[in-house]
Amino acid sequence: MCAAKIHDTSHITYEGLLEGNKQFVANTLKIDPEYFTQLSNGQKPPILWIGCADSRVPANQITNTKPGEIFVHRNIANMVVHSDMNMLSVLDYAVNVLGVKHVIVCGHYGCGGVIAASGHEQNGLVDNWLRHIKDVYRLHAAELDAITDQKQKVDRLVELNVMENVNNLTATSIVQNAWKNGKDLSVHGWVYTLSTGFIKDLKVSFNSNQNMDEVFKFK
Repeated sequence: MCAAKIHDTSHITYEGLLEGNKQFVANTLKIDPEYFTQLSNGQKPPILWIGCADSRVPANQITNTKPGEIFVHRNIANMVVHSDMNMLSVLDYAVNVLGVKHVIVCGHYGCGGVIAASGHEQNGLVDNWLRHIKDVYRLHAAELDAITDQKQKVDRLVELNVMENVNNLTATSIVQNAWKNGKDLSVHGWVYTLSTGFIKDLKVSFNSNQNMDEVFKFK
């Protein structure tokens, strides 16, 4: 069996990035001479994207959107951790200042963080972050342990990780206060398939705290 071919990035250089920026500006101005002037006037994106830091999952490119249309936060394995002040600050700004209408947690099949969390090897400091994914496994151990194919098991853990992090979003005071104050806000869970380019909607969405576990609800 032939080894999987990895995308060749050997042509990418530090200097090449700066040259690429110049080409980007030139090409963009040919299409719209006012593009950067208008872009610099401010942002009002309707979407907050919480995605994985994986370089193969760029939010704008895979959704065919432009700069200014999606507000993006990325970390290893698209986690929503209630004590992560970075994520919470992004969420608060997106919801209460930018007024986004949708928050999407988007994972992807073949996620290195999920693969690592499903194993037993030590990976260094990141293991403390991956503990959150191991907790997802623990919550769904009966289902996952029943899956004998390792790839299918990891793919399902990717999905469950997204679902649990959507739940984590709804449990934040930021999202619950937005609902309490009558804001039009929905949260969703997606998974991106690297091998096809398509996004799978997991059909896990909330626009109020009505279907939340009672213990997480604020009055």
